[in-house]
Amino acid sequence: MAIHPDDPPWSIFGLPRIITCRENIRRFLKLCDDEANGLTFCTGSLGADPENDLIAMAREFTPRIHFAHLRNIKHTGERSFEETGHLSECGSFDMYGIVKALVSGGFDGYVRPDHGRMIWEEKGRPGYGLYDRALGAAYLNGLFEAAEKEAGRETV
Repeated sequence: MAIHPDDPPWSIFGLPRIITCRENIRRFLKLCDDEANGLTFCTGSLGADPENDLIAMAREFTPRIHFAHLRNIKHTGERSFEETGHLSECGSFDMYGIVKALVSGGFDGYVRPDHGRMIWEEKGRPGYGLYDRALGAAYLNGLFEAAEKEAGRETV
């Protein structure tokens, strides 16, 4: 079981949000302090709030992260962002730092290049561009290989 953070991490239409920050995640994980009660670590959802330190969160929660949605976004104002390509230079996140924190904590769960833009004249559901997610998967594979080699772990 792995709860997904609220997206976005602030109230919309008057609906409260529960899983939005480090403190809320800690509280949730303590409700049932068992490794089976875990977290989907979604960088886009958590990172929409620039106050959330994604690297520190990845480092702290790695033992309880069962699934990772990794994407980059660019903050464009208060409570405003746009989804970007996965590379660190495309957005506001240090994607290598996030992956390195996961690897150093022993993460061995599933990873998905979360969301994708429509590129190269692709048509489809917004947020689920196949080409951009494929580029994201290749990029994330490279980050994981580099972080695992740096940590002295064998790559799979």
